[in-house]
Amino acid sequence: MKRQAPRSATALYAIAATCAAIGALLWLRSRTGEGPRYSGLLYLSSSDADSYSPSAWRVWSPVVPEERLGLYLLAAALVLALVARLVAVWRD
Repeated sequence: MKRQAPRSATALYAIAATCAAIGALLWLRSRTGEGPRYSGLLYLSSSDADSYSPSAWRVWSPVVPEERLGLYLLAAALVLALVARLVAVWRD
């Protein structure tokens, strides 16, 4: 019978998945050049949607572009997933 993965490995997998999702979204956003879209709830009027500027939605320091931050998060996700796998194997 196969044992369950330890909680520490599960937590590391969850953190890795979160890093990967955020990193992929930041990377895609920097590649497409699109900012937030008008949803009716985000802006009070359509003229506010037209006045979008990328600097208003900065996620990170201006020194590190969003594309690079996205790639860093994807790399961190891969490392965390590898560590989680090693923890799961080591505990078995």
